[in-house]
Amino acid sequence: MGADAIGLAGDLADAFAADGAVHLPGAFADWVDVLRDGVDRNEADPSEHFDDNGTATDAGRFWDDYCNWSRIAEYERFAFESGVADVAAALLRSETIQLFHEHVLVKEPAAPRHTPWHCDAPYYFVDGPQTVSLWIPLDPVPLESTLRLVRGSHLWNEAVHPVSWTTGGGFYGDDETTRSGGFQPAPDPDADPDRFEILEWACQPGDAVAFHYRTVHGARGSTGLRRAFSLRVVGDNARYVRRPGRTSPPFDGHDMVDGQRLREDWFPLLPLRHAATA
Repeated sequence: MGADAIGLAGDLADAFAADGAVHLPGAFADWVDVLRDGVDRNEADPSEHFDDNGTATDAGRFWDDYCNWSRIAEYERFAFESGVADVAAALLRSETIQLFHEHVLVKEPAAPRHTPWHCDAPYYFVDGPQTVSLWIPLDPVPLESTLRLVRGSHLWNEAVHPVSWTTGGGFYGDDETTRSGGFQPAPDPDADPDRFEILEWACQPGDAVAFHYRTVHGARGSTGLRRAFSLRVVGDNARYVRRPGRTSPPFDGHDMVDGQRLREDWFPLLPLRHAATA
């Protein structure tokens, strides 16, 4: 699915705005082999941000790494040549698309670790109505181990309190100031299934699940290999937000202030082939 295809379905942009997530079958099927090569290169040469999330002794690791697009050619090619910016622009109805970062998440076969319920925005120093992550599995993902998203949670008044995936403690600390600083406790949709509607899709390699930075999501453990490449981008009205501590990704020394657009020399504009769909 390129920009032309997504432009035929304005209801996708409407669904994204209302639900906070949409499924795009086969959107990037032509890029699966390229991204697999990139993930192999990434694992062989991890960055300083590589983390096994405390799973080194588990039956299967759950590892992730990010901010490698400028040194891993396959990631850079995807960001600038795949047409992903057109897809994002159509979903967000944005005139520009800016690259925030990429994120690779790999659950090895028999990895028992769940991805905890969370939303991404509180970890980041950017927020706004026009934000989207495109989660692209590089292996078949059955329903029992796919991404799970709480429908409409991007519209909640308060984002979910960010936690450390390794310890489960507060990402910025657990003091009362942090807990009351505009965050609400993470929900437990499995314990209260009547309260939340879960969006989840079995996926094939090259599908994409597009979701807002504030959409609450999680995932169960994996029975087979589950490699996923995520590209995080922002639109016209995303702005820098100062957080109560070092963010993830950290991006130190940027000199931005609250309300400023992300600096383009660090977060480049991605090329658009078509104007955003109104």
